[in-house]
Amino acid sequence: MYFAALLARTEDGWEASDTELDDVETLSDLAELAREASPEDDTVLVLIEQEDAWFGVVRIDGEDDPRIYVSDAAAAARSSYGEILLTDELLGREPGDDSADLDSLDLDGTEEPDGDSEDDEDGGSAEAVPHSPVGDTEILDDLGVGEKELKALDAEDALGAIAEALGASEVLETVR
Repeated sequence: MYFAALLARTEDGWEASDTELDDVETLSDLAELAREASPEDDTVLVLIEQEDAWFGVVRIDGEDDPRIYVSDAAAAARSSYGEILLTDELLGREPGDDSADLDSLDLDGTEEPDGDSEDDEDGGSAEAVPHSPVGDTEILDDLGVGEKELKALDAEDALGAIAEALGASEVLETVR
């Protein structure tokens, strides 16, 4: 089961709204949805969790690029909502790195192209998605949740702990 909510910081504090991600297909769609929640270009956090498996935080500050943190990339990769967050950049891959454009790589003849590797039995990329956090671990530093605290959060209660640290637990619970 999934839960997704928007927390928008206003001059009066945090405002929460639950959000439906069924129509969101890309990170750009998600960022636009978040920006609509804050007409003043204030900070908006998109909080997403899959029950006991992983959680993600997307931070939108005005027109800046979204900042992303995902607690377990491998678990999120098995989720349609997680796939939205796991961009090539976040995973340390070149955009579109699916072996389609080998000319852009600086190959010296010693590397095996994708598809010829023994690790690549299913024809996909041999790169594995890590069973670890990925993204901006300092995403919430200025809001009171440091890198250590963020990495130590358990997927089961992470969003509640984040909201509590932000002083937004009551507003988050109203949409949960």
